[in-house]
Amino acid sequence: MSCGNPTVESDALMPRRKKYDKTRQCVRCKLSTGNVVIRYAVYCKECFFPLITHKFRRSLEPSVNERPQGPRRTALKPAGNLLVGFSGGLGSTVLLDLVHRCYVSMDQSTMPSDGGKQHPRHEKIWKRVSVCYVEIAGAFPGMQDSSPDVETLIAQHDGVDLISLRIQDAFDPAWWQRVAGRPALSDLDFDLTTEGTSPLTLLLSYPYGRHTELHLIFNPSSSSTPLEKLQAYLASLPTATAVHSTIQNLIRLLLLHTALQTQSSHLVLGTSLTSLAMSLISGVSQGRGFNLKEEMQEEWVPSVPDPAEDVSSITTRRRYVRVIRPLRDVGRKECTLWTWWTGLRVVAAVRPPWVGARQDIGTLTHDFITGLERDYPSTVSTIVRTCAKVAPKGEVSGLCLLCARPVQHGIQEWKSRISIRTRDVPDAGEQSSAQVPAPLAPHLCYACHTTLTSKSSRPPPALYPEISRSSVAPAPVWVLSFMTDREMFQTSRMNEQDQRNTLKDFLLED
Repeated sequence: MSCGNPTVESDALMPRRKKYDKTRQCVRCKLSTGNVVIRYAVYCKECFFPLITHKFRRSLEPSVNERPQGPRRTALKPAGNLLVGFSGGLGSTVLLDLVHRCYVSMDQSTMPSDGGKQHPRHEKIWKRVSVCYVEIAGAFPGMQDSSPDVETLIAQHDGVDLISLRIQDAFDPAWWQRVAGRPALSDLDFDLTTEGTSPLTLLLSYPYGRHTELHLIFNPSSSSTPLEKLQAYLASLPTATAVHSTIQNLIRLLLLHTALQTQSSHLVLGTSLTSLAMSLISGVSQGRGFNLKEEMQEEWVPSVPDPAEDVSSITTRRRYVRVIRPLRDVGRKECTLWTWWTGLRVVAAVRPPWVGARQDIGTLTHDFITGLERDYPSTVSTIVRTCAKVAPKGEVSGLCLLCARPVQHGIQEWKSRISIRTRDVPDAGEQSSAQVPAPLAPHLCYACHTTLTSKSSRPPPALYPEISRSSVAPAPVWVLSFMTDREMFQTSRMNEQDQRNTLKDFLLED
């Protein structure tokens, strides 16, 4: 190839690379003609199924034992049950079929050939396998409810229990009572105020507030339904990206708390290689670079760990949920072929009917990665492998109140140095009589704080035209549970008379 003019010199055009490397024969068996090309490698239909099963087991089974970093064991002994996060999409449909074949029905075609039929690896690993489906139709007007189709699909898999939830359960105190075993605050609100001394504050309405040690403002109680609270919460978000990110966080935490309720030590998600690359790029663009590790595989502990505590020994003493994505080495093309050749049905592959979703960073990332995978198939796996090597800097200062992921230490100080704010400072008399809400920003990660407060130059269409946007929005029911292990203080300037009244019992008379 030369650098000449392609219209004159034919050799100046770069030759188009073949879809496969060397031959049309299957690279695995070397006998049959290939039926599919996976990143320039040719496989026949008979070798395709063992290939996907091997990738699935290779990604899941090393993390089954309580201490995956320990010595290799022949038998797999998890600490609890298994929960499958099911969305009805392509990846979760393939994941459910693989879990059912390998660990429920014990399909012999999916078992390793070495070791014989009596090998311990052929025994059931989990005592109970549950499937949790979260219906999001309540979040988008006009979206069809897929719960009946999901129930019909799960009923075809024997030995699997279905747990059906709705996205508005994140604001339902009754659901939290069943899951956590303790009452929730049904009137916990966010004040999304972007001006003043507290850019993000928390307002608390608690009928028996004497039992809490939080220094917060009490609001009148609200009688809104969980669905109305969900819609008010989403309507208060400033951008389409914030809506999508918030829904993903709500679904994730609903699954995590359901895993604790079912005593499941492992939560598996149907995130394929393509979807994982989209999630990583989208997360970095939204400020979640500190949580890249948790985006690929997460060890979630439902409490704030002590900074002096050895993180590697947490799982031996606390309840934990290990979030695994067994399809992280399987691309969307392979998932599509699996559903086609096995006759599976994808029940919920429809995008939300909201025109504002076109402005979402996740939608733009989806279109970019889709085109990248079509033109350059190997680059998608390169994105995931590169992100796996990234090690975020900084220490962890706790868990975020909204997403329950690690918060980078000192993020608020860094953000205060790069932000320009205009604030009106009231007089000393007004400060003493006004009730100052406790700041919430120090207890949020950078991404969640940005999600709630960032503005867009092109605001999206209203998600709920009948709901007026308000600066006060309901909070999910689990927010207070993350605040019980920490103390929140709020200071305000006192005038001279208040100082005298506070110190009068300690002053000596002349």
